[in-house]
Amino acid sequence: MYKETSTRSIVKALSWRGLGTIATSVIVWIFTRRLDVAVAVGGLEGLFKICMFYLHERLWDRVRIGRHQIEPVVVWLTGLSGSGKSTLAQSVSAALAQRGLRVETLDGDKIRTIFPNTGFTRQDRDAHIKRVGFLASRLEQHGVFVVCSLVSPYHESRDFVRKLCKNFVEVHVATPIEECERRDTKGLYARARRGEIKNFTGIDDPYEAPIRPEVVIDTREVGVEQATGRVLEHLKRYI
Repeated sequence: MYKETSTRSIVKALSWRGLGTIATSVIVWIFTRRLDVAVAVGGLEGLFKICMFYLHERLWDRVRIGRHQIEPVVVWLTGLSGSGKSTLAQSVSAALAQRGLRVETLDGDKIRTIFPNTGFTRQDRDAHIKRVGFLASRLEQHGVFVVCSLVSPYHESRDFVRKLCKNFVEVHVATPIEECERRDTKGLYARARRGEIKNFTGIDDPYEAPIRPEVVIDTREVGVEQATGRVLEHLKRYI
């Protein structure tokens, strides 16, 4: 994800050749015992090799042999509330960052706190997902890996985001609703079943599970570390 600049190449050439010039001058002086000759030969040799080193570096910048291009990816985690999406998203983001990659995490719930008027009707959810998806696609275009964690319950809106992105990896966090309810420390599922919360995915609003996701993870069966490994295994072709 880094590009060698001309300034950096020049500094590297100068520092290396400075040492080389001193070494050459010392060798010439040892054999000739003439300081003027030693300085002249060392200086000419140093100047010539600085130019050659700079041209060599610029030439190899244009050679693709042996160089693997890293392609940013939008990793889209979808699943029911409480399925483990956010925890997995943070773990995947941290793993990508440890590899020296630029990465950004977009969490649907956190984004809603910034835009509190975002509703939960199908129309509101679609608009929310499309906005987040557009942002993710723009970050991808600028060389950033994006890990998104949203319930995103509808095929249509997820497919819309997929079409916006060059590299899109859909991860279905397929933890069953019974397990999600068991984990629900906030009591959201219970409130939804009592009718206190409307349009709650899995209760009175449908969740359309992905048909052909790139990765499927049931967090009852695997821990965070193993689930992260599965996602990274799929991303190998890009990184």
